This record gives sequence, C-alpha cells and structure tokens, in this order.
Amino acid sequence: MRINGEWYTCEDHIVRPILRGELLGAGDTWIQTLFLVDTGADRTALSASVLAALNLESIETGERLGGVGGVADMVAVETRIQLPSDDGRMVAFSGRYAAFTQLEALDMSVLGRDILQLFAVIFDQPRVLVCMLRDRHDYTIVAG
Repeated sequence: MRINGEWYTCEDHIVRPILRGELLGAGDTWIQTLFLVDTGADRTALSASVLAALNLESIETGERLGGVGGVADMVAVETRIQLPSDDGRMVAFSGRYAAFTQLEALDMSVLGRDILQLFAVIFDQPRVLVCMLRDRHDYTIVAG
C-alpha cells in the first residue's frame, strides 16, 4: 500500500509535507481536510476549525496538548480518518482523536505517530516526494 502526499505551501509561505484526507462527521458526512505529516507528534490532533466542521459530540478529557506553540485545551472525538491509496482505495483509521478547541492552537490538523508508526514514512523534498508505505510497497536506499 502506498499513500501519496505532497509538499504544500502554507499561508505563512513555508512548504510542509501534507496528506489530503477525509474525516467522518455528523450525519455520515465526509469532511475533506489537510493533515500535516508530523513524525514529532505523539498523536493525531484535529484543528478547532475541523472539529467545528465535523459537528460531532466531543468528549471532555481534562487533558491539554502541548507543542512548540505551548499548551492548549483539547477534547476528543470518535471518528474515522480516510486517506486515499495509490490503487484508488480509501484506507480507514477509526478511533478517538484529540481535537483542539481554540482556533489559534493549530492551523492544520496533524497526522501523528499513532497512525504514522504503521508505515514507512518518506519525506524527500528535493525529489518532491511525500509518501507512506506498507505491505507490498518497499524502498531501498543506495549510495549516489
């Protein structure tokens, strides 16, 4: 399985590795979103704007999430994330995901190691490559 991402120019003009995916919202509605591929993030976290668009019942956890920008309040939501694979199928991940409640806490939802650890993740900006590999896909590193 291969899930392809891209190098995306964000509003601050910084190019970052992202995956385009979908989240299952209220009324079985799929919400399209961008996920920052963040190998430094312990877990997947949804931005407050995505949380609002999902319109799902949130679960108060009393937890706070921290990162480079500091610590912020969060809730959890039960939902499904879908990412498109190279063969046209959607790869689904169901679970309870963290979601920020403050808009300024996170600009873009983050795909963290709770999902990334299931794949070999490749970032190659010079070759314009962002992908996650598993099962029948593999990679080799050779000296150039």
